[in-house]
Amino acid sequence: MQPHEIKPDTALCTIVGYNAQTGYIRKYFNKILKQNGLNATAIALNINDEHFDFTLSNVAKSKVDKMMIEQEFQAKTVGYCDHLNVAAKREGRVDFIEVKEGKIFGYCLDDDAEKLFNDPQYIDEQIRFVAKMMLIAHRWYGVEIDIDEIPLLIGE
Repeated sequence: MQPHEIKPDTALCTIVGYNAQTGYIRKYFNKILKQNGLNATAIALNINDEHFDFTLSNVAKSKVDKMMIEQEFQAKTVGYCDHLNVAAKREGRVDFIEVKEGKIFGYCLDDDAEKLFNDPQYIDEQIRFVAKMMLIAHRWYGVEIDIDEIPLLIGE
């Protein structure tokens, strides 16, 4: 979705990272939303280390309620979360956060992504990553999870 296509009723979420605007999260997540014909998009926020603390310290008081975290900030984000799922606690990093009633909930999707595949040992990191993007799109926007679409998304 191009900036001029964003309307007042467009559902928004956020991505933070060094190069969130050109990163893989935005690329694949927005492809999934577009492929499903949704009026939703991920807004990327390029930040550096010196702005990370300010951004995450204030996210619970902001209008942001859904945020995907680029790899460089996934471990640091754990310290800002009020609650973590089991995988986030075990792995020490989060893929995304949700803000509910002023509390930050951090989630790692490693376990959920593994469950999508019959034999996950043969799945490469890129496929696993796109599967996580599908899981988030499903959670936030009801997108159908179809792992057969992953190679098509990667190939585009």
